[in-house]
Amino acid sequence: MEKIIIKGGNPLYGTIEVSGMKNSSLPILFATILVKGTCVIENLPPIDDVTAAIAILKGMGAEVRNIDDTTVEICTDNVGCGTAPYDMARHMRGSYYIAGAELGRFGRTSVPLPGGCDFGQRPIDLHIKGFEALGARVDLDSGYIRAEADGTLKGTSIYMDVVSVGATINVILAAVLAEGVTVIDNAAKEPHVVDLANFLNACGADIAGAGTDIIRIKGVSSLNGVTYAVLPDMIEAGTYMIAAAATGGRLTVSNVIPKHLESVTAKLCEMGVHVEENDSSVEVWADAPLRPVNVKTQPYPGFPTDMNPQMCVIMCLAEGNGQLREGVWDNRFRYIKELIRMGADITVEPKVAYVHGGKPLKGTSVRAVDLRAGAAMVIAGLVAEGVTEISDIYHIERGYANLVEKLCAVGADIKKTVVSDGACVTAV
Repeated sequence: MEKIIIKGGNPLYGTIEVSGMKNSSLPILFATILVKGTCVIENLPPIDDVTAAIAILKGMGAEVRNIDDTTVEICTDNVGCGTAPYDMARHMRGSYYIAGAELGRFGRTSVPLPGGCDFGQRPIDLHIKGFEALGARVDLDSGYIRAEADGTLKGTSIYMDVVSVGATINVILAAVLAEGVTVIDNAAKEPHVVDLANFLNACGADIAGAGTDIIRIKGVSSLNGVTYAVLPDMIEAGTYMIAAAATGGRLTVSNVIPKHLESVTAKLCEMGVHVEENDSSVEVWADAPLRPVNVKTQPYPGFPTDMNPQMCVIMCLAEGNGQLREGVWDNRFRYIKELIRMGADITVEPKVAYVHGGKPLKGTSVRAVDLRAGAAMVIAGLVAEGVTEISDIYHIERGYANLVEKLCAVGADIKKTVVSDGACVTAV
């Protein structure tokens, strides 16, 4: 079993470079199923979810060549429909994008129902609604999403009852080669939706309106291979911004798009943190006591749900009371019992956490209960008195590239250990 061990109390100083965006890497990788010829995808984050997505594509028959740690060459001409390896696909939430891509290319799909972090019910009813609107019959059978169209998928108008990133992306994938025009109303506006649309447009698609409420997709006959670089990861960037402020250090977070970080920047500034924006970086520092704030997570451009746990940590450090309201998922607050183990004073209701700040955090043994909660435990360990041991760190490594190495380079006392039979046998 691997653990992250942190001795807290060191302010972070220096520069951290952000990797490519996890949340757009997966749909872009699976979108290559729609493309004839070879794609070169650059700026991929070297994380476990990307490795798993590439392994799934290989298992489906794709030819993949790793050019370096962040660049792959992919040709999916020989991919077979319904061939996603069950055990790999069912453990990754993003594997459901195979359904939209297969349906778009083959007119049918058979994909294992996905896994991923447990935030309670995460239904795929809007995905099904979109596929059916395009002319497919959809069944959920024996742990699989199965869909098939009679002939060519037909463009149509689809209204999303709630804003859904996953459903918006899956409908785009299914519709890009469909006959006619598809209009998605109440579409998700997240940067990774825009990133996918930009990739597909570079391949020859005709997608307009990505990043707005209404996306228009005019079907094309084929897509061709391109070289494309994934956008930088705004959640990784936001995590390091909060780490800088929480530790009382001063970090330059580079390879970012500052506009994507506006909601995080606004809340940090409200807390008394300094944030200076540059063309492709932000500099963050705190030199005064933190003020309490109220936060509500919302779809983009609101405060991101994926920053909920990290924000909760820094709210624990502010003098006074704040509220953190979750506006996206039903079960996002499972990590709070780990913060309480560290001395945090938090009262939780189903959709809101009442944070009573100003009490020092103390190092202890905690778990990473999901990806972003794991990042929050790292931030908590960086500011806690004493030593923090974090277990179940495979969650963290699904979404953060070289996190330990990046934090070591800016002054953190952090290492990864491999534990066997209760004894540490190696340290990284």
